[in-house]
Parts: sequence; C-alpha cells; structure tokens
Amino acid sequence: MSAPVSFPVPVPVPAPVPIVIDCDPGHDDALAILLAAGDPGVELLAVTTVAGNQTVEKTTLNALRVCTVAGITGVPVAAGCAGPLVETLRVAEDVHGVSGLDGPRFPEPSLTARPEHAVELLRRVLAEHPEPVTLVPTAPLTNIALLLTRYPELTGRIREIVLMGGSTDRGNRTPAAEFNIHTDPEAADIVFRSGVPVTMCGLNVTHQALATAEVVARFEALDTDLGRICAELLGFFAGTYLRLWGFPAPPVHDPVAVARVIDPGLVTCVEAHVAVELHGRHTRGATVVDLHGTLGRPANARVAVELRADLFWDRLVAAVAALGGSGTGQQAPPADTGPAPWTGGSR
Repeated sequence: MSAPVSFPVPVPVPAPVPIVIDCDPGHDDALAILLAAGDPGVELLAVTTVAGNQTVEKTTLNALRVCTVAGITGVPVAAGCAGPLVETLRVAEDVHGVSGLDGPRFPEPSLTARPEHAVELLRRVLAEHPEPVTLVPTAPLTNIALLLTRYPELTGRIREIVLMGGSTDRGNRTPAAEFNIHTDPEAADIVFRSGVPVTMCGLNVTHQALATAEVVARFEALDTDLGRICAELLGFFAGTYLRLWGFPAPPVHDPVAVARVIDPGLVTCVEAHVAVELHGRHTRGATVVDLHGTLGRPANARVAVELRADLFWDRLVAAVAALGGSGTGQQAPPADTGPAPWTGGSR
C-alpha cells in the first residue's frame, strides 16, 4: 500500500478589522485613507470629516478627492463638526496650504458626501455593524467626543479608539501641545476619560515615520497616477516641514494610527495614564503622559513609543500599489493579527 498523502494544514488568515477613519485631510490624513483602503488587514466602513487642518468644507472636499483618485467607492463620507467644542477654530494653513491638500492638482470629485452629520453616520455604523468597530481619529476629536456623549449606549460597540494626537514629549502647535489635541482639548479630555480602550499614537512615535527621498522614490517607482500623487503630496509636505521646523524629511503622522490597527507589531505601546491639560497658561492642550506611574493612577490608554518604520513604509507603499491599478503590482503582506483585546500589560 502506498503511504498516506499528507496535506499542509491551512493557516487561518485573520479577518480584516472593521474601522472608521475620522479625519481632516490634510496630507498625512490622505495617506491614512489610502492605507486603510488598500491594505487587506482592515475593512474601511466609512470616512468622517471634521474641521482641523482646514475648514470642514475643505476637509470634506479633500476626503472626496482622495477617494475619487484612489477609486474608493462604496465607502460613505460624511461631514461633521465645523469647530471645536469651546474655542474658535485655528486651521493649519501654514502646514497644509490654502486647500488643506496643496501640491497635486486633483480633479473634481466624482463622489458626494452623505447628507447626514458625521456623528449620525458613526452612530449608524456602530449600531448596524455585526461586530464592534475600531475608530481611527486622525484629527481633532470633536466628532468622537460628541458621539460618546450623545450616544453613551454605543460605547460597547467600539472595539477601541486608535488616535493620532498628543505626545509624550513636546508639541508642534505650541511647545507643549500637539495640533489635534490643542485644537479641541475638551473633546480630547472626554475621549481619554470615556472608559473606551484608547491607543494614542503621538508625535514621539510619528516622528519616526519620516518620508525620506528614498521613500518618495518608492511611490514614484510605482508608475501610477496615484503613486505620483502621493509623491507630490510628500514633496509639498517636505517643503513645509523644512521651512517651519528644519526637518530634512517630513514626518507622516496619521497613517501610523492605521498601521497600529493593521498590525499591532508595527507600533509598540505601553500602558499609561494620560490626562489632557485644559487650563494651563502655557500648556493648554498638552497630553500629560505618566509613563512611570508617578501619580499612581490606573492606565487609561495604550501609548505608542516605537515604530518599525521600514515595515510601516512597506505596508503603505503596497497599499498604494494595490489601489493604483497599473504599476508594480505589489501586494500588501497579510496582517499577522488584529488588535489584541484590552487585557492589561504592555505591548
């Protein structure tokens, strides 16, 4: 008798993590949308917008432009809050330009925003999706704070909030405060005190995601319209960061939060208590991160501390290649795992 045939045991492929991106495009927000739409590790359910880098009218238009050039269809886009909960909006025109997405010339979008408010779209997605959804805010947290306060019964439908904002070190809007948190500190305070699992990807880790000339060349080498748009976005961003802060290459903040959801191994986190300063004369909007447990308060967030930058860029370039049609035909590697449940300890 012949020996029995042995077949390899199939390795299960993790199901993509359902997410919603809440953003204010913004050059790095645009790349975050592309990563979320082009990587198989996540399922992009919706894009919501808020005022921040520019007015909400401009950030919504920019989200529609990005979805149009990337061929992202079937993903609803809805506009949200036009300003912070308390203060007057101060946009980042000095960083992102008059349009909020200066650099490339975008065609008029072929998509339109939903007539409902972003908070209502978020409510509907959370209520109707069969499993809990991860929210990825890469903007001021106004929409998310309103969602949490208006619909507290839905907090159990949020798997976690993985945000780009804050810092364990210094800021970029003021010496102490990062832009997203500084724009609406009251909203950020609501989010960090909500009891929902929060992961904070701040400047201390996003400054490890530098778009060097070699990185820009990888997007150009895709030889697709979308790859060239990414290179142009990064070129404009590079000029801004060199002029304002002397950076030889610009940090690309927002896709880091998406990368954390796709593969938690790309972004190392520790648990810590995070408080948002609301009243300091020089420190309003600062994230006070108790990395060493000095205050003895229980951790309320995972705080990102280290990025595997080479693998991060591999993932982002592959996502743009997957969306871009003709070109190299690169495929993103499968995600190893989805985000771990909130169980305590460091990652």
